[in-house]
Amino acid sequence: QVQLVESGGGLVQPGGSLRLSCAASGSIFSIYAMGWYRQAPGKQRELVASITSDGMTNYADSVKGRFTASRDNAKNTGYLQMNSLKPEDTAVYYCNADIRAISKRLYNYWGQGTQVTVSS
Repeated sequence: QVQLVESGGGLVQPGGSLRLSCAASGSIFSIYAMGWYRQAPGKQRELVASITSDGMTNYADSVKGRFTASRDNAKNTGYLQMNSLKPEDTAVYYCNADIRAISKRLYNYWGQGTQVTVSS
């Protein structure tokens, strides 16, 4: 069994910062790409940022220069540092990861989501 658990969401004023964490636990052999998605009310889930196992990152145009994805492979944890937050960043944020279990089977996992609200 593998789980992804997110933390770090909350309420922040415009211009503020938050750091989301995504911790993987369980029978993990290795973690490949990790992605951060968000879904605002009435909108489709969108990819915000992704990071490969060796640290290469990609970002949606809407967050470039403001969000930074990183990971600590020793801790099986990914992070999303969000700066200069805007009201339009308000959404439920989800992490996603391709994980090879100890059984050597490859699965795709989703976290439970964490609410980020940007409002004055």
